[in-house]
Amino acid sequence: MNNSSLVPDSQHRGLVSLLPPPLRDFAMLARFDRPIGWWLLFWPCAWGVMLAGGEARWGLVLLMLVGSIAMRGAGCVYNDIVDADLDRRVARTALRPVASGRVGKTAAWTWLLMLCAVGLVVLLQLRWEAQLVALGSIALVAGYPFMKRITWWPQAWLGMVFTWGALVGWVEIRGDHLEALFALYGGSIAWCIGYDTIYALQDREDDALVGIRSSALRLGSWVRAGVGGFYALALALWALAFWSMRPDWVALVALVPMALHLGFQVVTLDPDDAENPLARFRSNRDAGLVMALACWVVGNAGIV
Repeated sequence: MNNSSLVPDSQHRGLVSLLPPPLRDFAMLARFDRPIGWWLLFWPCAWGVMLAGGEARWGLVLLMLVGSIAMRGAGCVYNDIVDADLDRRVARTALRPVASGRVGKTAAWTWLLMLCAVGLVVLLQLRWEAQLVALGSIALVAGYPFMKRITWWPQAWLGMVFTWGALVGWVEIRGDHLEALFALYGGSIAWCIGYDTIYALQDREDDALVGIRSSALRLGSWVRAGVGGFYALALALWALAFWSMRPDWVALVALVPMALHLGFQVVTLDPDDAENPLARFRSNRDAGLVMALACWVVGNAGIV
């Protein structure tokens, strides 16, 4: 395999290398070489289902995983089409298929529509209320690639987009206890701002040179404290969500493993190390599982 076609944070290089070069480029365009993205999109969906009391809805959870893989891929394709000129000027992204010219924009748009078709099949399996909620994210998704040009906090916009599945999963199960839902969603946004700030540490120098804005640049030397603050806000809002479903201090104990995991990320984060931020960012896949278990415990022992 020609490793020059891979971006620095590609994973599963052996699996990607099995694909013929043209298919390999499309797989990379949808970030199939980096599954962390679909896990981060999927986990809030699972949290919404679990905390809402969807104890036996494992088929729904699997369906939402499929939808997350497809729609994360579609979002990445769209982002790369819009950001091709910027990507060429950043070392980490210059080798992306559209930015490098290996995939033309017409082919990229076709691939995007194919991925959206898979997402549509998943959408049609949901009840109409959840379908409407899911469709409500389209404007946010369309606007995201432009946020890094106009605000220092594109991570906040990404948080609204990437954790929207919590709303969809909840509404698919139930339509009440919205105070718990909004606290869960708000905490998920804060969590996303935290982990994506960590991710943005990789590109600080290039971003500053080409004029891309990010929370990592905005926070500067206070980035560790900033990430810790957003994680603390996430935990506080999740505690409120848990309390709303089960007003018992025992319910809050379920958040302790998640608090320890996020605390470990903050304490061990080294913004100046080349590999540390990426490892801490990727650890949020495991954090998502820890939170899903907490939501399952509280959601299926609380209000019905």
